[in-house]
Amino acid sequence: MGLGSFLRKQLVDILQWTEEGDGVLAWRFPMEDMEIQYGGSLTVRDSQAAIFVNEGKVADVFGPGMYKLSTRTLPLLTALQHWDKGFESPFKSDVIFFSTRLQLGRRWGTAQPVTVRDSEFGMVRLRAHGVYSYHVVDVQQFYKEIAGTRAVYTVNDLEAQLRNLVVAGMADALGKSGVPFLDLAANQALLAERMLEQLTPVFARYGVRLDSFAVESVSLPEELQKALDTRIAVGMAGDMDRFTRYQAATSIPLAAQNEGGIAGIGAGIAAGAALGQAMTQALGSGQAPVTTAPGPGGDFAARLQQLKGLLEQGLITQQDYETAKADVLRKLTS
Repeated sequence: MGLGSFLRKQLVDILQWTEEGDGVLAWRFPMEDMEIQYGGSLTVRDSQAAIFVNEGKVADVFGPGMYKLSTRTLPLLTALQHWDKGFESPFKSDVIFFSTRLQLGRRWGTAQPVTVRDSEFGMVRLRAHGVYSYHVVDVQQFYKEIAGTRAVYTVNDLEAQLRNLVVAGMADALGKSGVPFLDLAANQALLAERMLEQLTPVFARYGVRLDSFAVESVSLPEELQKALDTRIAVGMAGDMDRFTRYQAATSIPLAAQNEGGIAGIGAGIAAGAALGQAMTQALGSGQAPVTTAPGPGGDFAARLQQLKGLLEQGLITQQDYETAKADVLRKLTS
């Protein structure tokens, strides 16, 4: 191979990016040991942009189109290189291509529950997740703030930063919304609008436009969800008498698994009905319910079984169960 052939291979006369595969936002044209041919061509496809960088400074920016590289099409680079007296030799410059395509269906979510003050439940921990879309609009800003000198910058690289911004914004929006958790499902669209408004200027600082933002769900941690389910069950029961009968019915499978078996079911249902009637009467009169311990002929085992059923249904806490059990046992031995 002659010296002329070797030198020709070090000159670049066509600059383009075929953008093979998805997920790349910025790609630096490999220019090591190469120079750009004066009069060469630059091809920027639709949904792309390109910049020329001279010694770390952004020079010329190109949108979609085909360009012949000369002092006319590279005015800023010409000024930086002092080509004002005319120039027709190969030159060095960093060329970076950017994808300006819309990045759809990008997912976000709170890795850890966000603690907020709720008007009905007090301090609660919420999880939320959804989707958003964005695209690069200011390639100079994106290069300066994000991509920098990296050879390749991907969607995943950017979203590692964006996700933290989204979660921080969501925590702030939830805390300031003033919407009770029970009403959030009906207000997710409003919450998403607030998030879009709040995050748009934040994304813009990085040369990125936030095009859409959606909240798909807001949920409670498992233990709080169980407490909410219990509250809903009580509301569906309508009154304590009906709710107690419902609890007695759901305790039948539990009774069959414990000592005494089905024999204790009748006593449990009777005790539950009596308790429900006493509480219903107390609620109607505005007084606290009055309960009495089983007499000498009473079935303390049924009471303990009922408490066990309430615990296993998640309607009382372990502490409530232990306190009530101790009270029954104390009365049994007194």
